[in-house]
Amino acid sequence: MPFGQLVIGPAGSGKTTYCNGMQQYLTLLGRKAVVVNLDPANDALPYECAVDIGELVSLHEVQEKLNLGPNGGLVYCIEYLDSNLDWLQEKLELIQKNEATYVLFDLPGQVELFTLHESLRHIVDTVTNTWHYRLAAVHLVDAHLCSDPAKYISALLLSLSAMLHLELPHVNLLSKIDLIEQYGKLQFNLDFYTEVQDLSYLVQAMGNDPFSQRYRKLSQGLCQVVEDFGLLHFTPLAIEEKGSVQHVLSLIDKANGHVFAGLASGKNPYPPEFVYGAGLTAADTTDMINDYEEKYVNRHIEERYPSA
Repeated sequence: MPFGQLVIGPAGSGKTTYCNGMQQYLTLLGRKAVVVNLDPANDALPYECAVDIGELVSLHEVQEKLNLGPNGGLVYCIEYLDSNLDWLQEKLELIQKNEATYVLFDLPGQVELFTLHESLRHIVDTVTNTWHYRLAAVHLVDAHLCSDPAKYISALLLSLSAMLHLELPHVNLLSKIDLIEQYGKLQFNLDFYTEVQDLSYLVQAMGNDPFSQRYRKLSQGLCQVVEDFGLLHFTPLAIEEKGSVQHVLSLIDKANGHVFAGLASGKNPYPPEFVYGAGLTAADTTDMINDYEEKYVNRHIEERYPSA
């Protein structure tokens, strides 16, 4: 049974960079890993992809022949892939022919595709339920959105919508954590944004400008919806740091079941209770978040307010 990741997120959130870095790290661990590029707009790939949707359909040709814009063209390309899944199946069967291979699916950054459009949902259902891939959705959100309460609320709604629509084991990441204060300072500690609790403070932090006052009740209602579901949690990611990638991969391995794969095959040398109890603890996560806060948040505070 093959394992893999469905890498999603808005445009510019770092999906392709993540796939490149994660593939390199998996290779260092001795896992055979490939990247499947399902983004027809991604024509400058830093990795060598095993499958490229560009071989099936060209976004440029779709836009020219059907007189569509970039967004409409992407929707058409994914719908075309959905109608030609036998092509993707043949490609994946060749990859898995000799030995089990870990697959990273690099998806387009158009949020409608993974929050409400049915074609991608059908593709995912086929890959998981018919072809029996064990996937975890990895949703990347740009960390600098935390510096703006309104944008952070939008990111929360986007992440929640993706979780409910795809119905996969889900790992939410704050990507580019080293640039978290690039566009403004944080109003709360980093763990406030990773734990997604007490969002009423976030509404208060939106300020008293006319726009915020006018839509304050709406913002409160949206935050209440997020809190009522109680599903969201974010993990910071700095893709160039080995420890950060290792931490994220540990979470994903538990989400898609890879950490337990050896139990079914009988090849795992450890007893089941050791495997089920292994992995990251709450203390490990807290230490990592504190470390990031010291490196990337407090550092900026010291730069703004140098000591005398």
